[in-house]
Amino acid sequence: MKGRYLVFGATGGIGGALCRRLKKAGSDPVLIARDRGRLEKMAHSLGVASYSLDCRDWERVESLVADLAAEEDPIEGVAVCIGSLLIKPAHLTRQEDFEATIENNLSVAFGILRAVVKPMMKAGGSVVLVSSAAARIGIPNHEAIAAAKAGVIGLTLSAAATYARRGIRVNCVAPGLTETPMTEKLTANESGRRGAEALHPIGRLGQPRDVARAIAWLLDRQQSWVTGQTIGVDGGLGVALSGRSA
Repeated sequence: MKGRYLVFGATGGIGGALCRRLKKAGSDPVLIARDRGRLEKMAHSLGVASYSLDCRDWERVESLVADLAAEEDPIEGVAVCIGSLLIKPAHLTRQEDFEATIENNLSVAFGILRAVVKPMMKAGGSVVLVSSAAARIGIPNHEAIAAAKAGVIGLTLSAAATYARRGIRVNCVAPGLTETPMTEKLTANESGRRGAEALHPIGRLGQPRDVARAIAWLLDRQQSWVTGQTIGVDGGLGVALSGRSA
């Protein structure tokens, strides 16, 4: 799996696992994240390029992507591993919290996709977004994040249809509860952790490497006939809960 891959959200649990996997496979990951300190440390350990960027700024995203696309090596693929988490019922969710959830999950994904498909139209490539199992099944108190992540699935479907003729594949993964710094508050309590594990038929929570493997698979050009898909990497969570509600 050779080539240059842009990983947005490289310092997160899933993004970091993906960067390490790509590097180990002989690829050239380009690390992009907001936290400059963590970003530089990771980039140094992997021996790769990195760029500190607030991806909520569409103009800066487009400028960086244009600069990277102007370099000799083409952009083989892009992974958007940026997101936030809000677990709160709708009636307790403030407007600013909802808007931030939409911005950090859906708007960021849209802005990055908008920027990267432009240079990729020449030689094709792959884009992988990250949704959530909560976008496809009913989980209590997930209204805001479910709405945002469902939007990511809709974005995947439409973009896949738009850019297929340009040789650009757009896919998505929908993880279950995965142990990352963002979810550590949910897994720190032992009783809460056991309850979360019980929801997953596999009997455990996800690890960043579980999701990273699926993203890397979708990024690979060998999957040239796979586009517009949302792959559940959720330990059976989606199947289990959808079955209970039937």
